[in-house]
Amino acid sequence: MKLGVMGGTFDPVHYGHLVTAEGARYDYRLDKVVFVPAGRPPHKSNYQISDPEHRLALTRLAVASNPFFEVSDLEIKRPGPSYTYDTIMEMRRLYAPEEIFFITGVDTALEILSWHRYEELLALCRFIAATRPGYNLDNLARRLKMMPAPLASRILTLEVPALAISSSDIRRRVREGRPIKYLLPESVEAYIARHDLYR
Repeated sequence: MKLGVMGGTFDPVHYGHLVTAEGARYDYRLDKVVFVPAGRPPHKSNYQISDPEHRLALTRLAVASNPFFEVSDLEIKRPGPSYTYDTIMEMRRLYAPEEIFFITGVDTALEILSWHRYEELLALCRFIAATRPGYNLDNLARRLKMMPAPLASRILTLEVPALAISSSDIRRRVREGRPIKYLLPESVEAYIARHDLYR
């Protein structure tokens, strides 16, 4: 089995995440994509993020209609900081896949050299770096030249439609009373309103 893993705070999850995951699934022939909402991401320790149970519920609502998608709460249940290395090790134990592909944005992939145990992580899985508005693949290509060739070859790229959607913009829109319709699934929008998130 070829397993895709998509991590993130998903605060909230939106169509940009879903389009990226589906594009990766199709282009790299993945059998399944598991969305893993972060518990306590170390790189966002200075940011206030929504309660884990809300982010988990939002993600489950968003992926419910896709039979190739599922959601895991393993990072939320794990105490302490959420490191991708630990998550990938757990995914190997749970799913025993032939290959794991970690799906992320180009902006995140640019920071890979600062990640916890990044060399071991790249030995365990391949990265799929998806284009995002404001970031292009040229920057990633330059960063990859700074890495040993065997590690750089473990980072793949994915062109996705230019959806200028971000979780931070959605949170700001909610605070300002502006519409968020068509930026995320209706079920996610309804949950945000019902639980009065981001106000």
